[in-house]
Amino acid sequence: MVYQFGPEGDGTVIAEAKDGNDSESYLGLHFPASDIPRQARALYKRSLLRLIADVDDEVSPIVPPQSPEGQPLDLSLAMSRAVSPIHLEYLRNMSVRASMSVSIVIRGELWGLFACHHRAPLHVDYERRTAVELLAQFFAYELERQEAKAASETVGRAQRLHDRLMMQISSGAGLVASFPSIAHEIGKVIPHDGIALYSDGAYVMQGSAPSKEEFQTIARFLNTAAASRVYATDSLGARLPSMAALTEECAGILAIPVSRTPRDYLVLFRSEVVRQVKWAGNPNKPVEVGPLGARLTPRKSFELWKEDVAGRSESWSPTVLKAAEAIRVTLLEVVLKLSDEVNAERKRAQDQQELLIAELNHRVRNVLGLIRSLVGQSRQSAHTIEEFTAAVDGRIHALAQAHDQLTSTQWQPVALRELLAVELGAYISGEEHRVSVTGTPVLLAPDAFSTMALVLHELVTNSVKYGALSVPVGRVDVAVERLPDGLVRIGWAESGGPVVRAPERRGFGTTIIEKSIPFELKGSAEVHFEVTGLRAEFLLPERYVSDAPEQAPASVPEPKVAAREAEGLTGVALVVEDNMIIAMDAADILSDLGAGTVLTASSVAEALRIIDAHPISVAVLDVNLGSETSLPVAEMLARRDVPFVLASGYAGQSDWLSRFPSAPMTSKPFTIETLSKAVGRLIGRAEG
Repeated sequence: MVYQFGPEGDGTVIAEAKDGNDSESYLGLHFPASDIPRQARALYKRSLLRLIADVDDEVSPIVPPQSPEGQPLDLSLAMSRAVSPIHLEYLRNMSVRASMSVSIVIRGELWGLFACHHRAPLHVDYERRTAVELLAQFFAYELERQEAKAASETVGRAQRLHDRLMMQISSGAGLVASFPSIAHEIGKVIPHDGIALYSDGAYVMQGSAPSKEEFQTIARFLNTAAASRVYATDSLGARLPSMAALTEECAGILAIPVSRTPRDYLVLFRSEVVRQVKWAGNPNKPVEVGPLGARLTPRKSFELWKEDVAGRSESWSPTVLKAAEAIRVTLLEVVLKLSDEVNAERKRAQDQQELLIAELNHRVRNVLGLIRSLVGQSRQSAHTIEEFTAAVDGRIHALAQAHDQLTSTQWQPVALRELLAVELGAYISGEEHRVSVTGTPVLLAPDAFSTMALVLHELVTNSVKYGALSVPVGRVDVAVERLPDGLVRIGWAESGGPVVRAPERRGFGTTIIEKSIPFELKGSAEVHFEVTGLRAEFLLPERYVSDAPEQAPASVPEPKVAAREAEGLTGVALVVEDNMIIAMDAADILSDLGAGTVLTASSVAEALRIIDAHPISVAVLDVNLGSETSLPVAEMLARRDVPFVLASGYAGQSDWLSRFPSAPMTSKPFTIETLSKAVGRLIGRAEG
């Protein structure tokens, strides 16, 4: 017989060869662990062959029974050593007169036995015993090779599963979002009736699986197991009695931990499988008083004894457990990958926040300095107060338009020429001919617009302050070229300006020019401070640039003194604005347009009091008043049929503004031209 041990020390006869005249058969019968106790199994690992030539042979005592040191003589490896009297009685009850057991040992562990029985006394000589031992070793070798092959196939399936999971779990998608893909792929490797994922308190499941409340009890039980090992049982009810009611749907579980803190699990469930075990006699035979006293006596009957076993699922095989361990490693790799991505995204967001803060500080200082420069430059070229006011007013407004583009949220492709024209309009309005744009017209993708706006803003402002555009004869040539490999090259070349010297240190603006495109768009940037003028070259990846129809460069015209489009404005005007300087500027413009009295308010409550106390003919409302909006003021004016203009320093329009379709929208800062047009439209509608 080939007798294979089970995980608990029990065993089953999985093969037999017998004399045709022998009617006794043990094939398929199950034997309890007590038939071959733990001490006997340990001895089988040391002595690979045990021979009993005759169960009725005379037993000779050992004289003396102890060594000079007082220790009993160790006969574990002696072929002539007698066996336990209980074992001899056991063999007699099986009608066996001679027996030979040959151990099958794989990787140092007892896998099973060749159990050879004979109905009459039989002595096996040394030569035959040696041949039998060699056969057992070859058998163990072949068995180990088959197991290694199965293990190798398991590793291969696990590797393929690893590759599929890593491909299907998209970057940034968590385990919960990827659970359907994970469950589908695992089902190809490990058969199961249900599967569930418990991650960060979220619980998702497929098939036959417990509810979230029931699983939380199982999770607390799993938390007591080793964190870095797969846990498997085919009888959850026996291990966790409180879950005995769930035996039908999840009798067995295979839990794969996918993190340490918190303890998250991917758990496979197997339903109950009621099966019949065929025992070689009653395995629950009670203790009886035998020839050797009150102790377990060998059974006298080996007739078939059947037992229906319930509350268990199909066992999780060693191959399945190896596959589960490989899945655990894969999922841990996925978790670590996702964690790294989250950390990287958090770090990127932190870096971006710090960059934005630094940029804001830089922008505020730069804008104040530029306004001061615009005032100085306009004063030199203006001949009258009116010309000076118009020039400053128009250029500051052009600067505001450029900043509106930087904060645009429309996410529509923007022409590179238009972006450049708006930037130039803030500084050299009326002299756009000094900047030429040649080559392929292109549109910038939304993802690249802000980056390119920053770079062009820095190039233009630096040129206005220090480079070619700081003198009347200076020029800038911008060349756009699409290369054969799809990249778009943008060249910036200055000429006719002051002698260029490379800066002694890299300021924030220079850093934006040199680093923004490589860092944000994965392109390249080169800046050369040549004596004849600054020269820069940028390469943009194809996905950020698309072709645009050939057209003339957009331009921003030289602002002129605003036409009095609001002629006819009389009465009392109201300005609602929380910034005192801007409110004063708007009040002056309305007075110039003809308003007899202009009242200002910085809050909703103050504006409502003014409306109640005065007959307002027209109003200008700032949309955002710090911690509140001017919505209540707009509603009161609308009820009283008082026309009003809505103003905002932000690009775009809030949702609630659509409630006042007749109210024109203008941007801040105000100019006499823009405010005159907006108020003029109100007066025209009123007259109509």
